[in-house]
Amino acid sequence: MQKLELAPGCLWWPGRLDRCQQEALLSQVESGLAQAPLFTPRMPRTGQPFSVRMSNFGPLGWVSDVDGYRYQTFHPDTRQPWPALPAALTELWHTLSGVPYPPEACLINWYGPEARMGLHQDKDEQDLTAPVLSLSLGDTALFRVGGTERRTPTRSIRLASGDAVLLSGPGRLAYHGIDRILPGTSTLISRPGRFNLTLRRVTPP
Repeated sequence: MQKLELAPGCLWWPGRLDRCQQEALLSQVESGLAQAPLFTPRMPRTGQPFSVRMSNFGPLGWVSDVDGYRYQTFHPDTRQPWPALPAALTELWHTLSGVPYPPEACLINWYGPEARMGLHQDKDEQDLTAPVLSLSLGDTALFRVGGTERRTPTRSIRLASGDAVLLSGPGRLAYHGIDRILPGTSTLISRPGRFNLTLRRVTPP
């Protein structure tokens, strides 16, 4: 499987998941969302809603509200534990990251046709040495990645359904974001939009 380095430590596998794997993973995502429905996170302090909706798999889940960004063991609306991480995700984590310890959280982001995500770093974890693995399902997204400083020049690529991206080593804290979604570029999901699954280790192994 072809692997491309977008920036130091930022690796991209176009088409890493075939159609059957994508369909199987989508089915598991939908089952998880039946237990832990998508919710609308809000910005700290201002309470402004995100344009993406979210949920999580795993013992820990990332949330954002007026009190700040954090990981917690339960859904903010249902107050129930997050669904267990599917074995297929854990296997992909081990295969692509090369680390022996398991992920603790998988953030499920749903991008509707108008959703986007500004440039940001994933830095709410206690362990910043573990990589971050991202998987795409559904419509293509315009993904932008730069360096560890906001002023570093960025590069844009189109992430299609089945693509995988790993932020590791010198790229672990690279600024990255989603500029826009290209509706109608995938037939995987019955409605326009995209799921992004982001696997993370939160605490030191």
